Order: sequence, then structure tokens, then C-alpha cells
Amino acid sequence: MEELLSIQELDVVFQSEESPFQAVSTVSFKVHKGETVALVGESGSGKSVTSLSVLQLLPGNAQFPNGQILFRKKDGSRLNLLQASPAQLQDIRGNEIAMIFQEPMTSLNPVFTCGLQVQEAIRQHRRCSRKEARLKTLELFRQVELPDPEGCLQRYPHQLSGGQKQRVMIAMAMSCNPSLLIADEPTTALDVTVQRSVLQLMKQLQQNNGMGLLFITHDLGVVQEIADRVLVLYKGAIVEEGSTKEVFQNPQHPYTRALLACRPVLHPKGQPLPVVEDFIRGARFTTAESTVPAAPVSSAPAPENAYRQPLLSIRNLTVSFPAGKKFLGKPSQWIQAVQDVSFDIFPGETLGLVGESGCGKTTLGRTLLRLQEASSGSVLLQGQELLQLSGTAFHPHRRELQLVFQDPYSSLNPRIRIGAAIAEPMLVHGLASNSRQAKEQVMELLSKVDLPADVIHRYPHEFSGGQRQRLVIARALALQPKFIIWDESVSALDVSIQAQVLNLLNELKQQFGFTSLFISHDLSVVRYISDRILVMHQGKLVESGPAEEIWNHPQTDYTRQLLDAIPGRRHQASTMHS
Repeated sequence: MEELLSIQELDVVFQSEESPFQAVSTVSFKVHKGETVALVGESGSGKSVTSLSVLQLLPGNAQFPNGQILFRKKDGSRLNLLQASPAQLQDIRGNEIAMIFQEPMTSLNPVFTCGLQVQEAIRQHRRCSRKEARLKTLELFRQVELPDPEGCLQRYPHQLSGGQKQRVMIAMAMSCNPSLLIADEPTTALDVTVQRSVLQLMKQLQQNNGMGLLFITHDLGVVQEIADRVLVLYKGAIVEEGSTKEVFQNPQHPYTRALLACRPVLHPKGQPLPVVEDFIRGARFTTAESTVPAAPVSSAPAPENAYRQPLLSIRNLTVSFPAGKKFLGKPSQWIQAVQDVSFDIFPGETLGLVGESGCGKTTLGRTLLRLQEASSGSVLLQGQELLQLSGTAFHPHRRELQLVFQDPYSSLNPRIRIGAAIAEPMLVHGLASNSRQAKEQVMELLSKVDLPADVIHRYPHEFSGGQRQRLVIARALALQPKFIIWDESVSALDVSIQAQVLNLLNELKQQFGFTSLFISHDLSVVRYISDRILVMHQGKLVESGPAEEIWNHPQTDYTRQLLDAIPGRRHQASTMHS
């Protein structure tokens, strides 16, 4: 195969006032025409720094003391991108090498329509009229299977779903038929069904255009679906490489074995998930255990009387939003986000709630906490109706019902130190009589979530993603709640950090005995952490039952579709039966 990209002995160093930091160390690999190479590793491993180096998109304090990045242009000449002039780079970016970023909302300009942004990319590198660029954009929108391509030309990014925005980014990346496409975590925040369609689209476009694909991800299931070769990065260096089959079936490096073993799908409920440190230290888990799942636990449902009376009873809950307004401001029509939903949650139970984006999961969770008002229905907390309480009457229940959001960074005030952020709700609800007592309780909570006490003086930006998630868990536990809603709380975490947080949740559940509603689109995680699962589709509950029963014997087509869309599930099934 023709060689497109050759990275040789690349070093990347970031200069700072304190001391230089080496993010990438002697990285070497190649990408050939028509080949998909996956760069795998946790956050901070150097994946994105390596990919951004190719297009020279790193900040000004980045330096390249050693190495070359050689790219074969369409005219056959080779260019060292580290020595390319600004004019040469401008010609290559988007034209010969295109990039899809992780978060399409921040990559698209919010003040221009999606159609105009793709047309701009085309006219930057192709001599054509506005009309020709518009027709080409329309053709691309059809190619990436956007619904209503004509309408999407006129829509702004905020008017599209996450999957649709990502398709616009793919259309923009493919607009000039690049030789090489770099995809940096393009499916991380997408539902499994949307993720599967995006991956299929990328593979199809790659085959049609014969381009090389450098795919960056921490999701090993995605790697199994799309990659020909795998490169594993750890602390800025490549520790293992080989064909996808070789790396998954016979991993050599402890870090690779750790990434493979951390996946919840390989472990029964209650069994602690292995983490990277177990393997790097010379771990208690063997190579065989890292690739072969433990024996499945019994899927027999717990008897109903084991839970006695439900903690929460939801009956005929409906939540509607106005979809349009008349001349005088009255709603012209309504959209039912949650439709006539009924279920019980029992004390000490973890109830999983799964479904795609837009199915009503988050709206349902917020309605239980009165963060969103219901249109009709009933929510009983140990027999007391919550929806009919006034704001002041409901206030005491705020302490009993807590929510852990998907993005911990946006749910922490960047101007408040962590100690004060966790202590504040204690003081508001009278669980601590003074600041000194609150500080002592905060330090005790931090120890329970495996964080040192001295972090109370630090700000949110000084923590990693996994540490911030631990902090918001500590803040939720500060009020000693009876009931906690986890809203996609581990969806954006690396697989090993996810394993640490799931282990922590199991430990904290035993210590504090709280009841949980665990909302996620990842059925493998929900199956591991939950006792029962509810499946939600278009605002309605379509299936419910014990977690293992839903996982192994789904009753509805929609649940089977969600399971089939899980990346790598086909390979996991073959591993479990081998």
C-alpha cells in the first residue's frame, strides 16, 4: 500500500514558566492509503497532541526538538509538515488532510448556517461559484445521510442533534476529498446507535475515496469495529502496536491488558473492576483473566418482598414542552418528552434507565427532582406526593434527592475552591453548625472518594476529569441523600477512569445505603451497575426487568437494536464463547 503519513521519532515538548513538559516521546508510525490506524490510550497519553502535531494546530509554546512528520501530497511529493510554511499548511489543511474533532458544537461557528460553513471550506480550496459550492454541499449532506438535506443547509448548529452536527463535520472534512482523515474521538459523546451509523459512514466514505484514516479513541469496542492496526499510547510513548486481531487476542504490554480488562462487559455485578494500576504494578490479574470474562452471575430476579415498600413511586408521569407559539404567545402545539410513565424504585436498589438522546431520560430524572415541572402524574416519596408541594414545602426534600451531572466541570463553580463548594450545601441545610465542622466533614468525604484532604484549597480546573467526577460525587453525598440520580455520570470518562468510578459507586452504595437511578445510553455499564433496567424510547417505557435478563434476553426490537449497536459486542460475544 502507498504510504501517506510517516511520523518518525517525534518528540513534543510544551514550554512553561515552571519547567518543560514532554507530552510525546519518540513516537513513530505510518498510515497507508486505504488503511485505518487507531491511536488508543487514556486522556493525557498523547493521542490528541500527536494528531494535532500533524496539522500544526498546537499552541505556540509547543516545540518539536526531534522527529519528522512526512506527508505524501496528491502530486506525489513528500513534505515534512514540521518545516512547512504557513501557506503550505493552509493549502494542506482541509484539502489534503482533514480533521474531525470530538465536540462538533465547539468546532462549528454558531452564527453561520451549517450549509454556509461547508460551502466556505469548499471555496477555500476549489475554484467554484457559490451556486456550485451549494450544490456540492447538498450532495455531501445527502451522502452523509442527514435528514432533510435542504433544510440542514439553512439550519444553525444549535438546531441539530449531536449526531447530525457530527455528520455536518464529516461532510466538511470530506468536501475536498482528502488523502488522510484524522478523527479525534469523533463518537465519544454519541449514543450507541448514532455512533454505529457514524462509524459505518466513515468506513464507507473511506472505501469510496481510498483515503487513510487515523482514528483516535479510548473506546476499545470502537477500535475493534473500525481499525486495521492499533497503536497503544501510554504517557506519551507507544508501548504496543500490531494488527487489531493480534493486540486484542494476545496483548503484550500490561497497560494494554489493563485497558482490555477494565471494560464492565467482562465482569459480573459486584466484582471490582480491575484498573490500570493493578497491571502496571505487576498485578494480581493474569493475562488470561484480562481477556476472558469471569463466570456470569445468576440473572434470577430478587423477590419483590426483599425491598418491601418502594422508596419512590412514579405513576402516569407526563412532561410536555411547547413546540410553537401563536401570535399572542400561547403554545400552538406541544411535544410530550415523557409519556404516561409508571415505575417503582425500592430502597437500596440501583435502577438503570437507558435509551438514545431525546428519548426523555434526562427530562424524567429532572422531573423527579422538581427541576422540571410535570404536566400530569404523580411522584410519591415514601408515600408523600412531591409534585403538589410548594417551593418552600419541597425545600426539605432537596437534601434527600440529589443529582450527579454528566459534565462535572460545568457543574462546579470555577471561582470557588473545592472545600467551600462541598461545604456550602451542608451549611445551607444545617448539617454542619459552623465552617470548622463543615471542613471536618468535607475532609472525611474526600477520603471516602479516595482524594487527599489538601485538595480543599484547589479550584476545579486543577483536577483531571476523573478527579472532578469524584468531587461532585462527594458533594452529592455531603447531604446524606436517600436517593441519587446519576445522569450519564461516566459516559465521557476513559475506560480505566470509568472503572475506578464504578468501583467507587459500588463501595459508596454499601457504606451509605442510598438508592439510585442510573441514567445512561451505555447498556454495558448499566448492566454492570444496576439491579433492574428500564428501557425508554420516544418518551415511553418499552421494556423493564432484571439487568441480566434484559442483557441476555431482550424482549423488544428496540432493546435488541441498542444491544447490537454496542461497539465490539459481536467480538465480546465470540470471546465469551471461545
